[in-house]
Amino acid sequence: MKRIASVLVPALALLATACKQGPDFEPPAPATPAEFRTELPSGESVANTTWWDLYQDPVLRDLVSRGLENNRSLREAMARIAEVRSGVTIANSAKYPSLNGVALMAIQPSAGDNDSLSVFDNVRLIGSASYELDLWGRVARSSEAAAAGLLATEEAYRTVTISLVSEIASTYLLLRDIDARIAITENVIAANQASYDLMATRAEGGLVPEVDLRRQEINLADSDAVLAKLRRARAQAENGLSLLVGELPQEITRGTSLAEQDFPPAVPAGLPSELLQRRPDILAAERALHAQTARIGVAEASRFPKLSLSASGGGKVTSQGDATVQGLFMNLGANLLAPIFNGGALKAASEAERARTIQVLNQYEQVVLNAFREVEDALVSVETYREEHEARLRQAEAARSALATVEVLYDGGLVSYQEVLDLQKGVFGAELQASESLQQHHTAIVKLYKALGGGWTPPEEWATADEPAGAGAAAVPSENELLDPR
Repeated sequence: MKRIASVLVPALALLATACKQGPDFEPPAPATPAEFRTELPSGESVANTTWWDLYQDPVLRDLVSRGLENNRSLREAMARIAEVRSGVTIANSAKYPSLNGVALMAIQPSAGDNDSLSVFDNVRLIGSASYELDLWGRVARSSEAAAAGLLATEEAYRTVTISLVSEIASTYLLLRDIDARIAITENVIAANQASYDLMATRAEGGLVPEVDLRRQEINLADSDAVLAKLRRARAQAENGLSLLVGELPQEITRGTSLAEQDFPPAVPAGLPSELLQRRPDILAAERALHAQTARIGVAEASRFPKLSLSASGGGKVTSQGDATVQGLFMNLGANLLAPIFNGGALKAASEAERARTIQVLNQYEQVVLNAFREVEDALVSVETYREEHEARLRQAEAARSALATVEVLYDGGLVSYQEVLDLQKGVFGAELQASESLQQHHTAIVKLYKALGGGWTPPEEWATADEPAGAGAAAVPSENELLDPR
């Protein structure tokens, strides 16, 4: 009893003073502007609108749903969550005793006194248990780090989701823009071909100079080259969309035209402070910082003694010939392992974790700064692309009016055909640029939506009656559930 007391008393004293090592995590409070630089209408952030309400084109909504169901990068991110969740279970398992069972049986022939053979049987059933007392919080900090790592992985999954929805929408808008530019180009080619045929007839009668006919031929060839380029871009956009939705390259069904796409005329961004709570990449960086902070405690606790308790017991049956011996046994033990000298390795490991934490903190702050930059870029893009599109429409209208006038002057022999060609190219270019600027304006809204963290809904709001297929994602467990999964 004295020996047992000499072991248990110091152990209980240590247990009474047990505490977690390392700093407790405090969420960082990065500098946040009071308002965004670009002035936009006030109101609830557009990021609070679900993607299936923002994108009204039924074909686009179907593409997004298919992408959320089939995209391989999204599936990879989901598998990553399952992997990290298993790591949380492994980390939490150290909080509980380890139980093992062993069954042994030996049969050994032996020689008797009169040179006869007898059989020696030995059967044992053994159960053992071991448990490490978490005196310094090493196990608790490990579990805390694993839980925060899983939450970071969940937020990374949401980041992939937002990026996928945004990329599908942007590529689809680009495809509809290419369709519009192809239609413009085909109309121009048809008009140029008609002009060329008329000029060729007049040139045969000497009414049109040969050089004017060749100029129109050059203009027609240039339009054909533009059409070929646009058709190539259309096929590549369809292939890109097919990849995003997780399918083989195929022709993409068309929905609403670019000009008829229904996007909100006013795009409020909300308060800058909302960005820190909504953008999943910011939340993922914060969770990663939490996990790394907890690892400091793991390293600090490793510098202190470890106390493990063990117990084993079982029964045995031994027989030899007609003699049989049965019995029960039990063993109790305690193991105290204290680091004495390791050349400063444990201290260096703790310092290394603190240095890594500083790195992760700077990574978090960089993510926050980049998030505000992306929002500001998207805000100014929404406004300026709208202004650019309106200017391109005025440019195209003015170019068409000037072309009509100069064609009359050319028929009267008052101007050269080069002036007609210049204005034809001006009309063509202005119409193409008007379509492109409209697509860029719509895409800027999509990018603003992404930059603000829109495109996903908190778990409690999923599975609503109006939600299309593929809108949901894996539910996120609470931090308490991760720290103690029971």
